[in-house]
Amino acid sequence: MNDIAIECQNVTTAYASTLQRPILNGISLQIKRGEFVALLGLNGAGKSSLLRSLVGLVPIHQGNICIHGTVLTPRTLCQTRRDVAMLFQGGGLIRQLSAIENVLCGRLGIRNTWQTFWGFPKRDRYLAEELLIQLGLKDKIHEKVSQLSGGQQQRVAIARVLIQSPQILLADEPITGLDVLASDQVMQILSELNYQQEITIVTVLHDLAIAAKYAQRVIVLEAGCVIYDGNGDNLPSQFVQV
Repeated sequence: MNDIAIECQNVTTAYASTLQRPILNGISLQIKRGEFVALLGLNGAGKSSLLRSLVGLVPIHQGNICIHGTVLTPRTLCQTRRDVAMLFQGGGLIRQLSAIENVLCGRLGIRNTWQTFWGFPKRDRYLAEELLIQLGLKDKIHEKVSQLSGGQQQRVAIARVLIQSPQILLADEPITGLDVLASDQVMQILSELNYQQEITIVTVLHDLAIAAKYAQRVIVLEAGCVIYDGNGDNLPSQFVQV
């Protein structure tokens, strides 16, 4: 089994209108299976673009991205996405639906069109309920997400990701807009998933203290380049304000 979950080989990309100014500029790195990695950097450094490039949402112009040893191409995209789940900033939930209905949406990419037409089987609904209960939302299962707090909504989003049974979880600023308590709860959940289920986690953060507390490894980006890659506790002082 390949011990490398994610590998970037000289990855470069830019928006079509600004090809002369790369968003990602020759990034090369490896992330092992089961690692918890935090991406830090100023706004516009390329953190979210790097994360999204790992699932083909940002096309690359040069280099290769490998997921579990498979090079990411238009042909392999569907295959590799089965192993990877994306937790978007703000959760990306459908506010008019209930918590369990949002979680079940995570099964849409696994089931075919005809299966979806006839509804979700009992085993899917049972799994969705169990995930919400495990995440402390037993009393919110059938409540619309629009009525939930920010921290509760993010836990629903995590449950929707987990129902996909991912081997890799990419989280784009998962605690933005949350208070200190909710932020710590969300990060603790991610930490437990990483430790107990050995899910590889790569998350974009803005708080060095949180990154150092939860991540095994911190990668700092600046102008699309990696300027630091190591332990958060040993981060040089010039990188602290990121």
